[in-house]
Amino acid sequence: MPPTPPARAAVVMLAAGEGRRSGHHTNKVLLPLAGRRVFTWSIRWARELAAVTHTVVVIREQDRDAVTAALDREVGPPDVSVVVGGDSRHSSEWQALQALAPAIEAGEIDVVVIHDAARPLAGTGLFASVIEAATEHGGAIPVREQRNLATLEGGAQPPNRVVAVQTPQAFLARPLLEAYRLAEADGFVGTDTASCMERYTDVPVRGVDGDAGNIKITFPEDVLLAERLLAKADFDLSGRTPPRRESPLAHLRETLPHEGRG
Repeated sequence: MPPTPPARAAVVMLAAGEGRRSGHHTNKVLLPLAGRRVFTWSIRWARELAAVTHTVVVIREQDRDAVTAALDREVGPPDVSVVVGGDSRHSSEWQALQALAPAIEAGEIDVVVIHDAARPLAGTGLFASVIEAATEHGGAIPVREQRNLATLEGGAQPPNRVVAVQTPQAFLARPLLEAYRLAEADGFVGTDTASCMERYTDVPVRGVDGDAGNIKITFPEDVLLAERLLAKADFDLSGRTPPRRESPLAHLRETLPHEGRG
């Protein structure tokens, strides 16, 4: 039996929020972060994967020129599609899926990955994990277990296990497109991609390990934290093994006489 070909994935970057809490008048995904715009970092990590064949960025119309300029400057080929979003997260996802629909229906896309562009430190490994899990099970979301939660109002104890959900979230493309078509017909607006899938399909959604470093840029200090985390990772979240760094004095060891030689 011939080997199963790898899944082909489309990555949707949601960049249409205002981000007023970031303390800036501009969209927070357009803020500078270590020499790039916030939103282009996550595009970089996702497109390290050969499986990623399509990339869509969902924007506000007023950000079009700034987004296009950043893409031209900071992101290489293949081209990134730019789509104007709606008045909610769900509506923005629906706009992206309509743009991808011809490729999905032609069988050119197997998995769609939805990511919040304000999370610039989602590394290549995390994108790979959700794509792999979605290919196997139907849907995948990264989760982080929350410990040491405070007692709830009235003295009630929190549930035994509480998780925080991150992005990227990945789903089989055809069921995802059908779910959003049904949601559009019903006027349903989901809180996130998984909620729409749970309402309109029986596709299982599996949790994969999230990443503590996968922070969301919300407040001004988050940009500084992201810069520190990037620097700590040597500005490389691709998961590639870094080349061995040779000491600048190493070449001298071959030419200097060894101690003890007479």
